[in-house]
Amino acid sequence: MQEIIEDILDYLKGIWLKRRFIMVSTWLICPLAWVFVSQLDNVYESEARVYADTQSILGPLLKGLTVETNPEVQIRLMIKTLLSRPNLERITRMTDLDVQAATPEAYEELIEDLRTDIIIRKTGGRKENIFTITYRNKDPETAKNVVNSALTVFIENTLGENRSDSDSAQKFLDTQIKDYENRLLAAESRLTDFKQKYSDVLPDQYGGYYQKLNVVKEQLKIVDLSLREQETQLASAKTQLDAAPSNISNPQNKIKNSNSIQTTYDERISELEATLDSLQLRYTEKHPDVKEVNRRLTHLNEQRAKEIDEYLHSAKGGDSSNLATSQNPVIQQLQIQINQLENQVASTTVRAEDYRGQVKELESKIHILPEIEAELTSLNRGYEITKDKYEELLNRKETAQLAQQADESTNPIQFRVIDPPRAPTEPAGPKRILFLFAVTVVGFGVGIGLSLLFSQINPVVTSSSQVSKSTGIPVFGIVSASENLGLQQWHKRKTLIFIASNIFLLMLLALFVVYAVAPELIKAPIRGVL
Repeated sequence: MQEIIEDILDYLKGIWLKRRFIMVSTWLICPLAWVFVSQLDNVYESEARVYADTQSILGPLLKGLTVETNPEVQIRLMIKTLLSRPNLERITRMTDLDVQAATPEAYEELIEDLRTDIIIRKTGGRKENIFTITYRNKDPETAKNVVNSALTVFIENTLGENRSDSDSAQKFLDTQIKDYENRLLAAESRLTDFKQKYSDVLPDQYGGYYQKLNVVKEQLKIVDLSLREQETQLASAKTQLDAAPSNISNPQNKIKNSNSIQTTYDERISELEATLDSLQLRYTEKHPDVKEVNRRLTHLNEQRAKEIDEYLHSAKGGDSSNLATSQNPVIQQLQIQINQLENQVASTTVRAEDYRGQVKELESKIHILPEIEAELTSLNRGYEITKDKYEELLNRKETAQLAQQADESTNPIQFRVIDPPRAPTEPAGPKRILFLFAVTVVGFGVGIGLSLLFSQINPVVTSSSQVSKSTGIPVFGIVSASENLGLQQWHKRKTLIFIASNIFLLMLLALFVVYAVAPELIKAPIRGVL
């Protein structure tokens, strides 16, 4: 630690011996720099403060009905995009700064200066949307106009962003709805053409191919079972008919003559006979109603007789015993039952054959129908997806229209200008006093650096320890210089010159500081002299 302190002291002594470089550097740097700082143009700063109110009264009322946007995110986005080139060009046109730019290069420089000098920042708390826009310029009116234009652009862009977004959303939704409408019509056309092309093989109410095949097979099983039952009943009825008694003299046989045979006219004849009895109780035989009933009764008896004759004629192929037997009510009922069963068997056979044909046809198309059903399913799926998207877009369009109407009726963001921009009367810069002291520090720093550098290039021994370190020979004593040599006087004179130089330099610095603070105090005496 002691060695470090000694080294530092040796450096300081070397700097002190070369202190003339400090005077040279300070007198070369400081006055010129002070003059330059004092001649810097005044810069005027204008600012405006605006409050953005994002609490809209319609927000809770329209929640869930319209598209919800975050106003604070929108404001942050507009802050970032305020200094974009289109906005800066708009500001130059609003303030007529573009007229001052005679060349494209000057205009580009103007745009870059605005991008650098216009500052917008949030000055309120985390929950307070208070923004400050500041700008500095040599002309106070220009500074005010630029801040005012930037404030106008910021507010208009923020308020117009919702409307622009709504218009863009409406145009986008209209385009998408038109596109999906065309796609929906195309899907419907494809589905219709497909159904018309394969109308005979497409699935019906029974479902798909395999379900339809299973249903047809089940129906075929039921019909086959019913057919077997009917055939069994028919065989049983024929067996009973063969075993029925054929003796006409059977005491239980109630058939006396052909009148006991039942025909299709028996019931109508009985009704007319009852009607005739009723009429004869009230009228004579010459009454028109009685005559009409007698005529109709005679006609029906003739038809009945004709039907009996035809039946008996058809039965003449057998012997008289068979004819007698056919007049037996039991045998007649069996014959009717047999006829009915034969009709049912024939009908059921037709149904069974039809189901067998359907099964055969379906089984022959086992490699075609699944592909057709798969394609139909794909077409239906595509159609349903397109339809759902189309309906969803229609709902979104309604939501967008409602949101646009809400934005047109009231703005989600309300701006209140707290402090409008004003033309400043006092310059905001440059900070001449700070620059003056900084220049002074730089001048002395350069001088000290040069002194240290030359003390190392052309070293001077300042202590015995330095000699001992340099030569490696111990120093046993020090001999002071005699006053007759004049070294002490010479060193004192150099010290006085250094002190006087610095005092005069500091006085000059004070003069420049006074000029920076109150320039009229310096200019007034100069005007009096001139």
